[in-house]
Amino acid sequence: MTGSRIVALGHYQPAKVLTNEDLATLVDTDDEWIRSRVGIRQRHIAEDETLVDLATEAAQKALAASGHTAAEIDLVVVATCTAVERSPNTACAVAARLGIPAPAAYDINTVCSGFSYALATADHAIRAGAARRALVIGAERMSDTIDWTDRSTCVIFADGAGAAVVEAQPEGAEPGIGPVVWGSEPEKSEAVTITGWKPVISQQGQSVFRWATTQIAPLARQTCEKAGIDPRELKGFVAHQANLRIIDAIANKLGAPDAVIARDVVDSGNTSAASIPLALSKLVERGELTTGDPVLLFGFGGGLAYAGQVIRCP
Repeated sequence: MTGSRIVALGHYQPAKVLTNEDLATLVDTDDEWIRSRVGIRQRHIAEDETLVDLATEAAQKALAASGHTAAEIDLVVVATCTAVERSPNTACAVAARLGIPAPAAYDINTVCSGFSYALATADHAIRAGAARRALVIGAERMSDTIDWTDRSTCVIFADGAGAAVVEAQPEGAEPGIGPVVWGSEPEKSEAVTITGWKPVISQQGQSVFRWATTQIAPLARQTCEKAGIDPRELKGFVAHQANLRIIDAIANKLGAPDAVIARDVVDSGNTSAASIPLALSKLVERGELTTGDPVLLFGFGGGLAYAGQVIRCP
């Protein structure tokens, strides 16, 4: 049995930027109201681009950065909750766009924790010998689910994608992806919903806030313990970019004083399954994290499902 590691990252966001001032022309809100509650100042919204377009753009960048060709990928996993087409699934559509021959390909939907779930399943497949090199993508067009008259949700969600190329570690090498800690609280699953044939997102904001700010930090510490690392050794913490107040509350309880905290939600909004790889890719691109740095990833949200792992930076 061998472990796996992330060897390259890529991200993509639509060109259209929707600022808080723009939203103030649509609903009864303003910049101060939005920033004080969720910490967001702007978000990216897709216009003509499809979910597959977003996922493919991010995947192309990760693949190019990895130095590998499409022919070397044998598994494609896409985390998303906003796929319109039931078949072909998003993973198959992306594989076709990239020219990946005969990969195992599937979508996974655990909403905001989707990327960590997808990364774990790819890691497990590689450990089991079922795959050698995987493309793991988080992609969302959350704008398809937004009621633009509901100021409690339309100010939060946005579109984007992030991707990682994951490959087997040489025998005997330290794994670059630690054990996953995952689970859910089904009895609270109504706290975040996307329902209907024309899906609309709604959430019980205060309930989600209380759950995230009280329950996630202990699970994040458990993830570090399972990976054999003290939180004080972390160089980065990339949580699901749900809300700046939630991110800061978890980070303060985690006890990782030297960790760079991802706060991409400020400029990107909440992009659900895309938020972790999007934020991680940006931190690496800017040089705020370097090769080998231990980084805690932790996704949480709709379901209420959660998942996290400690990775080594590519």
